[in-house]
Amino acid sequence: MPRGSKKKYTDKQKRQAEHIEEGYKERGTSEDEAERRAWATVNKTSGGGKKSGSGRGKKTKKSSFKKGGKKGGKKGGKKGGRKGGKKGGRKGAKKGGRKKAGRKKGGRKKGGRKKKS
Repeated sequence: MPRGSKKKYTDKQKRQAEHIEEGYKERGTSEDEAERRAWATVNKTSGGGKKSGSGRGKKTKKSSFKKGGKKGGKKGGKKGGRKGGKKGGRKGAKKGGRKKAGRKKGGRKKGGRKKKS
């Protein structure tokens, strides 16, 4: 099979690539570049075309599709969203994503019962 042949791709993958390609064209990307990027995205999400052998099926990675909604901005692409007009998110939520370093939970505490020697 020659390089670049799309024979081994499923109908769904071909439809996805077509849809992604249209999106790139709408944004002003050249035809060749749009096609190249579309197939690269399909390969990234699904792992390429159909492959023979049992146990070869893997879940699709949808991170690229999720990123697309966020990339469009506040009103672009993301459906649903938060209801209500207030800013702020969850009530009483702390800012910052990580927990601060402290004592590890579990394990032996200092100053506890000592071993008999």
